[in-house]
Amino acid sequence: MIIAQTVQTPAGPLAMLAHDDVLVAAGFTGDPEAMFVRLSPELRKLGLTVGEVPGAAGAVKEYLDGRLDALDGVAAVQPGTDRRQRLLTALRGVRAGTTVSYAELAERAGMPRTAARAAGGACAQNLVAPFVPCHRVLPSSGGYGGYYYGTPVKEWLLAHEGAALS
Repeated sequence: MIIAQTVQTPAGPLAMLAHDDVLVAAGFTGDPEAMFVRLSPELRKLGLTVGEVPGAAGAVKEYLDGRLDALDGVAAVQPGTDRRQRLLTALRGVRAGTTVSYAELAERAGMPRTAARAAGGACAQNLVAPFVPCHRVLPSSGGYGGYYYGTPVKEWLLAHEGAALS
């Protein structure tokens, strides 16, 4: 069974879905079903129920209380090719209070600068935000760029973390 819990944050409701104490989805929506439908067919077969996701919910509270690295230790898994997994691992290495460009993210994943487009794709399809912090990736041309849950959420997260636009 997939367990869903929604917690309130200053950036809006955050739905978290877990299986066997591992996050499989998280995002800024008050509708866990919206996250559930994005899961693989294998996970959707397990069904969805409302419950507590204690490790993740506790980490969110700590993060909101100012312990900005609290989300880093929460176990999360999502599908993807080896290349996508390397990008997601590099993304988890971007620390709170810092930002990188898509090209820098690709470099951290051991890919040439030409893989910036792949880095953007990994961010766009990230199922476990903000635990896999795609909000910390900014376009090299300036500004905030896009964010699946809207630019105001991205702006709030970066301001909370004290990250400056580069």
